[in-house]
Amino acid sequence: MKRIAIHLAEGFEEIEAITIIDVLRRAEFDVTTISVSGKQNVTGAHRITVLADQLFDETDYTAFDMIVLPGGMPGAKNLNSHEGLKKQIATFHQQGKPLAAICAAPLVFGNMGLLKNKDAVCYPGFESYLTGANVKYDPVAISGNIITGRGIGAALQFALTIVERLESKEKADQLANDMLVH
Repeated sequence: MKRIAIHLAEGFEEIEAITIIDVLRRAEFDVTTISVSGKQNVTGAHRITVLADQLFDETDYTAFDMIVLPGGMPGAKNLNSHEGLKKQIATFHQQGKPLAAICAAPLVFGNMGLLKNKDAVCYPGFESYLTGANVKYDPVAISGNIITGRGIGAALQFALTIVERLESKEKADQLANDMLVH
């Protein structure tokens, strides 16, 4: 079973985070929500508070197959300022493990130099943070081990793309069909 670490920072975009968590759990992945805010209760950009499964400092990343970053502001900037998270992202990238970020959160990968010569998308207005990327305007972009999504409207497609990447197109199509996405 694939293990996914979804990171929550104060100011995260609630629709993106919950959509991704929901779809990946429907796919029967082992999803763990991880707070980088030092407390388990994390409040999103629209004042919805979510109880994370665990704190960053309690997390053993060797057990995970993928790191996912929901967007939102100031959530994405809070993710970007967390040095421990960036260290884990760098380790995953060096190991070729999949990484995913949506909305404003691809700025973390861009600021780390991970998007150089890769296709990437983000929320409009954040393109300048995608340092060295081939900026696209599709709902989702896949380039090497990195998946990026544009924003709330792409959250379902982004999550289904993760399912397709980690499991299969058939599994993603079945979930889309079950959720009446198509």
